[in-house]
Amino acid sequence: MADTLDVILEVFTWVGFGAAALLGVIAVAMWAADGSWLPADAYVDHEDGVTTVRWFDADGDANSAPAVGAVAATLAGVDRASIWYRHGWHGRMRLTPHAPDVRRVGWAALVLLGVGVLAFAASWVLLFLDVS
Repeated sequence: MADTLDVILEVFTWVGFGAAALLGVIAVAMWAADGSWLPADAYVDHEDGVTTVRWFDADGDANSAPAVGAVAATLAGVDRASIWYRHGWHGRMRLTPHAPDVRRVGWAALVLLGVGVLAFAASWVLLFLDVS
């Protein structure tokens, strides 16, 4: 029984650490690919069933972007909003400073790291208890 438990803990240790490292690299790559987003105060226009967000960027240029899906639902009935726009791009905006997918992948990496650490600690406990 102890040998089976040792093997299971060893597998969970390697899978936890390996998957955490892989997802950590993926999260960093996603974060880097996401680019720089800057805050802005925007005006929200609701015309003919289309929601358009308009703002001035850091260079003083006027920008606009259509709001679709969940963003349009969030901005329904709102005249002004705090947004984040993509630095160096036109027509790109969102309501959060960071992409939610990057945060999810980062949390998954931390959870898997925790699984690896717990399995490693449990294997050391079994080593010193010498359950045979």
